[in-house]
Amino acid sequence: MARNLGLDQEIIMNIFKDIPQAVRINYYPPCPDTKKVIGHSPHSDATSLTILLQANDVQGLQLRKNSKWLPIRPVPGAFIVNIGDHLEMYTNGKYKSNEHRVVVNTEKERLSIAAFHTPTHDTALRPLPELVQGGVENYKATTVGDYMKGFFSVKLDGKSYLQTLKLDN
Repeated sequence: MARNLGLDQEIIMNIFKDIPQAVRINYYPPCPDTKKVIGHSPHSDATSLTILLQANDVQGLQLRKNSKWLPIRPVPGAFIVNIGDHLEMYTNGKYKSNEHRVVVNTEKERLSIAAFHTPTHDTALRPLPELVQGGVENYKATTVGDYMKGFFSVKLDGKSYLQTLKLDN
């Protein structure tokens, strides 16, 4: 990641130094009428990185690309690594968090395990100075704690909360 961004490795390592991890197990029971329910509303992750294991062979995760929902097929034993909103802000938009959702299956249950990697609540959340070109920051500075409070105080709606911190440059 550091090499791709043209940064010294220490800069990226400091973001993830002593970083807490939260793990969530998601269970989605089968539903015969999938038009009436969604497994998880469209959202981006309020993290730096999310590592996801689709624990059984049941499809349900979808990624939004060009206004279309694309299914992410489970690959046995493979992990999905999602860029979260925090990393989008740190990279000043060079890396983008992805909008995704989960739909339920009519016949089979779905199980996934997610590990969320998020800096501590008092950590500054703003574009890294090395990635600010021409002195233009694309996001308002905040803290991880304030970001989390704001994110979880509104309805999950795509990347809408991240957009509230986007500066019009």
